[in-house]
Amino acid sequence: MRDFKYYTPTEVVFGKDSEEALPGLLGKYGAHKVLIHFGGGSAVRSGLIPGIEEKLASAGIPYVELGGVVPNPHLSLVHEGIELCKKEGVDFILAVGGGSVIDSSKGIAYGLAYDGDVWDFFDGKATPGGSVPVGVVLTIPASGSEMSDSCVLTNTERGQKRGCNSDFCRPRFAIMNPERTYSLPAFQTACGVTDIMMHTMERYFSSDVGMDITDAIAEGLVRTIRVDGEALLKDPHNYELRANIMWAGSLAHNGLTGCGAAADFGTHRLEHELSTMYNVTHGAGLAAMWCHWAKYVLDVNPARFARFAEKVMDVEPAGDARETALKGIAAMHDFYVRIGMPTSIPELIGRKATEEEMATMAERCSRGKTITVGNFKVLGYREMLEVYRLANV
Repeated sequence: MRDFKYYTPTEVVFGKDSEEALPGLLGKYGAHKVLIHFGGGSAVRSGLIPGIEEKLASAGIPYVELGGVVPNPHLSLVHEGIELCKKEGVDFILAVGGGSVIDSSKGIAYGLAYDGDVWDFFDGKATPGGSVPVGVVLTIPASGSEMSDSCVLTNTERGQKRGCNSDFCRPRFAIMNPERTYSLPAFQTACGVTDIMMHTMERYFSSDVGMDITDAIAEGLVRTIRVDGEALLKDPHNYELRANIMWAGSLAHNGLTGCGAAADFGTHRLEHELSTMYNVTHGAGLAAMWCHWAKYVLDVNPARFARFAEKVMDVEPAGDARETALKGIAAMHDFYVRIGMPTSIPELIGRKATEEEMATMAERCSRGKTITVGNFKVLGYREMLEVYRLANV
């Protein structure tokens, strides 16, 4: 086990009617004027945004609003939000939505504490030195951004999707009411389940050893979400299932399930280029890539995959570790099929990617063949391209 630092400062208020705590939390964390940041009209039509407006007005907390966040949130809206907040004197960002809204809010918060272009942090030209505080009212469990140090934005002008990690952007609080997720479509629920599982799987597949406690937490979380996620699609108004999924989303990406190990996140980095190229849903893109990545890296440590097969996928051991591992990967493939996720690039985008498109994605992922991704197996440009080809079946 490696030495590690575990830091999770976000205050969580979880359960039915948890939104009632919002005015008190805003006061506790020093909000004087708030930006309510959200996505589309559904947040308004559902009554969530009007309800938040009423709570803030009753508490005497002034606010402005900015909607319009889309999946794979755009840098252009972050720039708009920064200018709006400067003009209005906003000192607290309230994200009302899922990962895209939260990441867009974090981008605005970074930009308000920086004199240059916020994209500098995502382009590697600068390192964050601060952030305006962010709070979250979570409506979509998936990204875990409500408790993570991660922020991912898309620069549509450059065709780049990049992340920035810093403890400065960890939300001060996260309000989580599982009832707010009842109306999520089955596809979006399945994408969320996939993303949640992947956040822990990307940490689990490590060459480090001696992480018995961390492994047990990771295995239990992924196995539980696999079972409950499939059950939830058949019973979408089951509060307990919704609650388990929502809480797992936070635990999967707040660092807990990777303590003591070097994370991989190669699949995530490969998928970011799919999202940028084809504007697909992140969870669906992960499902399209993972089994192909797994088969490509399997021989680095077949025993690790065999353990995953037995502990998480409930596969009976067969033959040697490699054979058991392959059964586990096949079981994950079948799980994706059952919950309606694509398992290849053609299923994801409706056609095969061209060789030129795959080369472009590998070029972007490797930043012009200058960096590698992954840890379990390090992937350079050529290896990235090969995984894309394997997924293009």
